[in-house]
Amino acid sequence: MKAEFVDVNATRKNVRVEIPSDAVDAEINRVAADYSRKARVPGFRPGKAPAKVIKQRYKEQILHDVAHDLIPRAVNDALREKGFEPVDTPDVRDVTLDEGHPLTFTASFDTVPEFDPGDLSTIALVRPSSKIEDEAVSLALQRLRDRAARFEPVEGRGVDHGDTVVLDLERGRESSHTGADSRPPDTHNDVSIEMGAKANPPGFDEQLLGLEVGATKTFSIHYPADYTIGELANTDVSYTVRVKGLKRRVLPELDDEFAKDLGEFETLDALTARVREDLEHEAKHAAERELRAELMKQLATRVPFEVPASMIERELDRRLEDFAHRLMDQRVDPRQAGIDWNAFRESQRDVARDNVAAALALDEVTRREKLEATDEEIAREVDRYAERTGRTPAAVRAALEKEDGISRVASGLRREKSIDFVLARAKITGDT
Repeated sequence: MKAEFVDVNATRKNVRVEIPSDAVDAEINRVAADYSRKARVPGFRPGKAPAKVIKQRYKEQILHDVAHDLIPRAVNDALREKGFEPVDTPDVRDVTLDEGHPLTFTASFDTVPEFDPGDLSTIALVRPSSKIEDEAVSLALQRLRDRAARFEPVEGRGVDHGDTVVLDLERGRESSHTGADSRPPDTHNDVSIEMGAKANPPGFDEQLLGLEVGATKTFSIHYPADYTIGELANTDVSYTVRVKGLKRRVLPELDDEFAKDLGEFETLDALTARVREDLEHEAKHAAERELRAELMKQLATRVPFEVPASMIERELDRRLEDFAHRLMDQRVDPRQAGIDWNAFRESQRDVARDNVAAALALDEVTRREKLEATDEEIAREVDRYAERTGRTPAAVRAALEKEDGISRVASGLRREKSIDFVLARAKITGDT
């Protein structure tokens, strides 16, 4: 076999392969013999048709099978001999195949050359502050109060600012810039309206002020031309409301009793200390994520060649799949989300390129420093996952082994080791 390699660029290569005619003919004869045993040819008993007849009758299928068998093996042999590791399945073209002639074809593939990621001590990072201000603690406590708020009925007065009004509502379009609307009015019963809510129609709250339980009122609202809901913009809508109840939102006092009501806290000071501790924990994790993100950005700049296009496309596929899964987790059908997926894909291209480049730099650090995940580290990671999911380590390991998941676990651990290795050598200033 002859194999001639040509560099297209630093990562893209072509290999022109020629397989001698005797090897091709031998494979054609082998495949034809297999067809002869199975084929039913008119005028011949099963398995007795001459090879020449079989080759003529099934020529296209035989040549297809020969190419399907010889080409992948030839590509693998040529790449292994040169020590190339393609990042994706090589693209085969210009195939010439016939009996009595050599098989020739060209295979194009991407590969990542070895490179020097540079002096890691010259990486300069600033660790974001994870300090928690008193104001942040106060806001968190206020959110706890908001969640613990209760609604108490209001009697003896009309609707006031801050109330929640329970009412029956009938809504009908009176007129619009496109003319009269003949649709029947919408009717909704037992609707709760929070006075002052941003979603309320313009001027709606003012029409309710002062109404007492049992009162009925009909009024019109004009929606301005620049209203955010296009269907309602520049329209007049009539409303008829009947007030059925009033409630007032009451916040609990921020005291020891409030802390006790939340569970394990005896005093407000104990609750405040836990809130601060939780906020500090979150802030430290956020700071660590920001630090790593900046590290990856700097590593991406140390790749001295254009990232292979196939790797970028694969990363784009992964990012789109992740985004679609997040939509589905929120019970949103990605097909009905109104997203221009082609535009979204292109908007992610630069980020995808940087992510791939940073990963290549880390992989090169891993290779140079011979960083590996030990069996003990893999076992501990499996144990941690089992604990989080409430399953036994044996069950988790069995599931991972069935899906080649152990290698993914090892790959993730190697990646973490590489990041820790680089961070240990980088110059990091700022909060500690």
